[in-house]
Amino acid sequence: MPKGQLAVPAAAFVTILVTVLEPATPVQFVKGIGPRLSEVLAAKGINTVDDLLHYLPFRYEDRLNPRGIAELRAGEMATVIAEVRNSGLFRTRRMPIFEMTAAQGRSRLKCIWFNATYLRDKFKPGQMVALYGKVEQNRGELQLVQPQFEILGEASEDGTPEATEKKVTESLEIGRIVPIYETAGQGSLTPRWFRRIIRSTLENLGPEVPDPIPAMVRNRLSLISPREALWRVHWPEAGESFDDLQSSRTPAHIRMIFEELFFIELGLELRRRRQKAQTGIAFRLDENARAAIKKILPFHPTGAQKRALKEIASDMEKPSPMRRLLQGDVGSGKTIVAFEAAIIAIENGYQVALMAPTEILAQQHYFSARTILEPAGCRIVLLTGSLEDDRKREIRRHISQGNAQLVIGTHALIEKKVEFRKLGLVIVDEQHRFGVLQRFKLMKKSDPDGSVAEPDVLVMTATPIPRTLALTLYGDLDVSVIDEMPPGRTPIVTRRVGDDQSEKVWEFVRKQVVAGHQVYVVYPVIEENEENEIKAALKMYKELANHTFPDLKVGLLHGRLDSELKEQAMRMFQQGGLDILVATTVIEVGVDVSNATVMVIEHAERFGLAQLHQLRGRIGRGAAKSYCILMTGGKISEDGERRLNALVRTNDGFQIAEMDLELRGPGEFFGTRQAGLPSFQVASLIRDRQLLEAAKREAGAVLAGPNAEVSQEEIDRALRHMRARWQRTYGLAEVG
Repeated sequence: MPKGQLAVPAAAFVTILVTVLEPATPVQFVKGIGPRLSEVLAAKGINTVDDLLHYLPFRYEDRLNPRGIAELRAGEMATVIAEVRNSGLFRTRRMPIFEMTAAQGRSRLKCIWFNATYLRDKFKPGQMVALYGKVEQNRGELQLVQPQFEILGEASEDGTPEATEKKVTESLEIGRIVPIYETAGQGSLTPRWFRRIIRSTLENLGPEVPDPIPAMVRNRLSLISPREALWRVHWPEAGESFDDLQSSRTPAHIRMIFEELFFIELGLELRRRRQKAQTGIAFRLDENARAAIKKILPFHPTGAQKRALKEIASDMEKPSPMRRLLQGDVGSGKTIVAFEAAIIAIENGYQVALMAPTEILAQQHYFSARTILEPAGCRIVLLTGSLEDDRKREIRRHISQGNAQLVIGTHALIEKKVEFRKLGLVIVDEQHRFGVLQRFKLMKKSDPDGSVAEPDVLVMTATPIPRTLALTLYGDLDVSVIDEMPPGRTPIVTRRVGDDQSEKVWEFVRKQVVAGHQVYVVYPVIEENEENEIKAALKMYKELANHTFPDLKVGLLHGRLDSELKEQAMRMFQQGGLDILVATTVIEVGVDVSNATVMVIEHAERFGLAQLHQLRGRIGRGAAKSYCILMTGGKISEDGERRLNALVRTNDGFQIAEMDLELRGPGEFFGTRQAGLPSFQVASLIRDRQLLEAAKREAGAVLAGPNAEVSQEEIDRALRHMRARWQRTYGLAEVG
């Protein structure tokens, strides 16, 4: 038996090949694929017939109208049907070149393929051949280089015009709009291979089942049927708009994109409604709680902070669990709102857990909480992975006995050994830095006998999330936005300069320090290496401390320092013991020093847009005017220019987030798998924003039924389809 084939009886194998294909059929049973090629397809995420049919063309080529050779012009893409006159393989010092001459009467056209020894016996004089490629001119002669081709008839066959026309009509390569697919298996599975396999799969697909999208939705959006959409997206009809095809806006594309988004939003809406139906804690917002909140406020809250707290408090009073996202720009005052929510839970006799992604941020929250909440009598503990075992055990004991009212920590909070006595509120900061299931693990922490109801959850992020991402990434959460900065904040002035201006920058830094202010200097790496010309934090710390600013107090902070040294550096900077803090992006979140007025970012072109904005947010926290200086070195890419110019142009984190999404795409915006962003087959969160909004609206309308517009049977069918696809296709866990 040849290697890689299935060991099945011949009769059984024949049965597999003639069986009508279903969407769930493994691709290895599709004729022409088999076990070996199915492994290649699996690397592209293609495991079933449904996956294969959702492997859409990334572009199309218009091969509808064959051209006469005499009409061709250099530089254009053209389809030519001609007769083979001669062909041969020529060897040069560099590589073998295969040449074939095709003709229409007296007009001739040379075709060239490089390294194409496999074509040696392919063409015979007299054959009719269809060719498609870019027309080039060489020494006054037109030619096609590496053209796509299809032999329409052997020399001995009927060569009449009628026979040739029939061949063109039946061709998958010529005389039509042709789909172009990404190759797979290091080029072994070509676009031509995908065209043949996908066409065959469509022809052998089983009868169409009832449409899983309810009729009222289909009618409102004028959606075509699933089967028609599959055929037309892979094999567009002659009258289809070429522009709509290239921009994925044909009726076929819209149907497939909307369907994918609709079932994601249906699942998220269902999860939201289930959460609302769970038994939660109805917190009392009485006079004691209100008095405690007023006592901790260090300043008069902004209107946006008041609005956010009102929304949170309203949720906490309800008997169903709160699931709310609190987002706002850096420095907008989310933490104080979270502490106010914590006071409500604590005043009701419950514990609060606040989980942060890094030890530095957890420590920052701990110091802030002690300053703000301890005077009100709150008992606060910090639990991180770097603590000594004896200290961890002592803290865990206080948590389990209920002595600790506010527990602040990192991933250490979700370890099995950590048990809460009466957990009422979970706060997750910088949620996008955690895996999708981690907040749910923390949610499930409660007393061992399970008598405490589901805790409320408040998710915070200082990375403003474009609405399209919020609808999918946090589609099961209600959203509060703090879109107003605290009073007295002066807009940060942002400038970009080349590193040839460094002396002027350091002169400006010195003036700021002399004026009584502090400065951050940030580098993208800790240490240099021989292949990397990027200035490193360690080297530049020594340079700045010993040569540029020998008379000033310069400190160093980076991720490799142990926690004690990190804490020492941060405390010194916060207390004014350091004039300049040289750091890596470890200070990106959580560091709050109101006296710091300058942020110098070296090699700013190496940072992401959101990261630059986060770093800039470390300054401008006091009344003094603040400055962010973007120093660049070396060649800057086009995207790098756009990032830097955007940062200079605006301080608005929401505008920056939208631009960052455009530049990087959703997968890189947060890190798809880490954030729990769905794996889309056909939709694009950037391109398909309006369809996403429509999908969310229609999902809510369907689940509001049954009613005159949608029947229970249609709702059940939609939910069955959603559940079948939820985990496998969208990569989302059915949790919460």
